[in-house]
Amino acid sequence: MPDYLGAHMSISGGLHKSIERAVAAGCGTLQIFTRSSNQWKGKPISDKDADLFRSSFTASGLHEVISHDIYLINLAAPEGDTRDKSLIAFGDEMTTCARLGINKIVMHPGSHTTDSPEVGLERVINAFDQLFEQTPEYEGLVLLETTAGQGTNLGRTFEELQTIINGSKYPDRFGVCFDTCHTFAAGYNTATPEGYADVMAQFDRLLGIERLRCFHFNDSKKGLGSRVDRHEHIGQGTLGLEPFRFIMNDPRFVKIPKILETPKGDDDAMDQVNLALLRSLTAV
Repeated sequence: MPDYLGAHMSISGGLHKSIERAVAAGCGTLQIFTRSSNQWKGKPISDKDADLFRSSFTASGLHEVISHDIYLINLAAPEGDTRDKSLIAFGDEMTTCARLGINKIVMHPGSHTTDSPEVGLERVINAFDQLFEQTPEYEGLVLLETTAGQGTNLGRTFEELQTIINGSKYPDRFGVCFDTCHTFAAGYNTATPEGYADVMAQFDRLLGIERLRCFHFNDSKKGLGSRVDRHEHIGQGTLGLEPFRFIMNDPRFVKIPKILETPKGDDDAMDQVNLALLRSLTAV
């Protein structure tokens, strides 16, 4: 039975192709963009394509497919064109995922731009209250991703994620995606046994460990507290292997998807290298 390790895969050639790529790489889980990540409007998905994706997933043996929203979306943006487009695009993503049978959408909380973080967080809360009301066909979770805090990006601290969840009319619709690179760059030291235990205790106290519903597995090119988001292959950055060893052997996270977002080359060969290395860390 495949474990819950996986990778982000391309949908080039059709949504179902991402499932084939994940199986070929030896994944147990998978993350995709359901559309181009740098275009506001995606290509319409036909009923035939949606059915093919669902049947391919059912036949694949994969545990789960997770969606990641497009990078253009900023639900913390002030009133105007960007916010309007962001609300439409995220609503489209929710509708698409409902059609594809995907029940987790990972998203970056957004950027507060020229206003205060508090104002930006309130905008995110209001956006999701609106989206959940307007898109009842999507019954899954939105996973707020921990961020490095680069620029005016929200989500650097567990407290900011807590503010969004607790401020919403729909707190039960949220989970958290814990990105190993981002949290380290944000200042959470998971590289020692004591640091890892402390970070997870903070997470549990502020958010509840049961809300941790996905990991993004990335080493970091930059150091602790750098607030710079630069991914590296597993064990080749400033994090090293220990944080991944801690997570891989933590009984609380055995069935939590762990998705590689490490750099891609001309092919996905490094995914297999990174997956094999991660599996080697599991205690016998």
